[in-house]
Amino acid sequence: MSLSRLTGWGRTAPSVAEVTVDVDPQSLRAVLGEADARGVLARGLGRSYGDAAQNGGGRVVCVAEHTVDVDAVSGVVRAGASVSFDELISALLPHGLFVPVSPGTRRITVGGAIAADIHGKNHHADGSWGAHLLDLEMMLASGEIRIVTPLADPELFWATIGGMGLTGVVLSCRFRALRVETSRVLVDTWRTNDLDGTMSLMAERDADYRYTVAWIDSLATGGRLGRGVVTMADHAPASAVPDVSPLGFSDRARIGVPRLVPSGLLNGLTVRAFNELWYRKSPVQRTAEVQGIGEFFHPLDMIRDWNRLYGRQGMLQYQFVVPLGAEGTLRAAIEGLARGGAASFLTVLKRFGSANDGYLSFPFPGWTLTLDVPTGLSGLSALLDGLDRTLVEVGGRVYLAKDSRLSPDHLAGMYPRLEQWRAVCERVDPDHRFQSDLSRRLGMRRRSAAST
Repeated sequence: MSLSRLTGWGRTAPSVAEVTVDVDPQSLRAVLGEADARGVLARGLGRSYGDAAQNGGGRVVCVAEHTVDVDAVSGVVRAGASVSFDELISALLPHGLFVPVSPGTRRITVGGAIAADIHGKNHHADGSWGAHLLDLEMMLASGEIRIVTPLADPELFWATIGGMGLTGVVLSCRFRALRVETSRVLVDTWRTNDLDGTMSLMAERDADYRYTVAWIDSLATGGRLGRGVVTMADHAPASAVPDVSPLGFSDRARIGVPRLVPSGLLNGLTVRAFNELWYRKSPVQRTAEVQGIGEFFHPLDMIRDWNRLYGRQGMLQYQFVVPLGAEGTLRAAIEGLARGGAASFLTVLKRFGSANDGYLSFPFPGWTLTLDVPTGLSGLSALLDGLDRTLVEVGGRVYLAKDSRLSPDHLAGMYPRLEQWRAVCERVDPDHRFQSDLSRRLGMRRRSAAST
């Protein structure tokens, strides 16, 4: 155990906690028994962008559950909470299997995937991570280890999926993997001229592909607003890659970012130049390009410590979703962000499919936009505060796994099942042993007067 200064991937709002690594169940039970008023939180690889995996003044534990057991016949996998997606994908591919959902990085853990109910480019087809889970092995605040399933204890199961690690410590889970013939994907690409073209293409074609995503030029305005590059893909059959090892996988970071990067390197001028170059180099249309898993799913993993590009000031990632029918709100948001100079070189648009039963799960049918911006951007707070208010009005929400600045006043409006989630937390953790900087900032465990 040692005192450690922790941040999220955005490198903002640091806090200091007592951190214990490779905690086995017996030691974890002791930590829970000794918990003080600041509580305990499990942490994986720290890839939440904000303060979700921090617990300033309290205890932070990293559990020692690193095993992966694969049943190649049934496709059912048991994975420890500390297994990274990099390790998981490497273990699955030799069996002709792949994770059912992959986010934009392999540098997350299985436990983190559950806490954030991660989604990927295939949400419209396959839903989020929780949709593929068969059961969870959890340690509750009492120290009891329990196997939780959607049938045996659906309330606890769905409170944990997307519950930001506040219902208990996940030790392992079982899920059903996706069968694949190769470690490659076949990618079709289109370059679009404006937001109407981008959204129309996605709405018309995403049912034909397992994976769809669009990169948006965040600084384009006027008639070019929302111009972008749309990519749609499916897993490649063995016949598409006859000359290579079909299930080979060895993607690793190729370059690294030095520790000392001057703040302001990513600004309106540099990002505008990058966006123009990225847009112009993309093909007007290309079909059936063979890409590796890393190239398509995790391109930024090729750059080690890429978050350092934002300098010491750090960055903010803002992701929101608006329901189908609120496309006007999406357009207004993109216009406002462009006018406000939200210099994001990584602005991503996707369409979500059906929601699951997770009380705090983020995705539901609609459009989701993600952007990374330097924290020092003038007027950013006011711009996003206004967008938050609009989201509540139209039934939208922000992603808690990315959040670092949401007002607690908006939480219940964005997550209408918050009180149900709180009730489950009170049942399994009445002493509030599980806490985080995020939970305190947003008052997540605080119950309304109407519910007391």
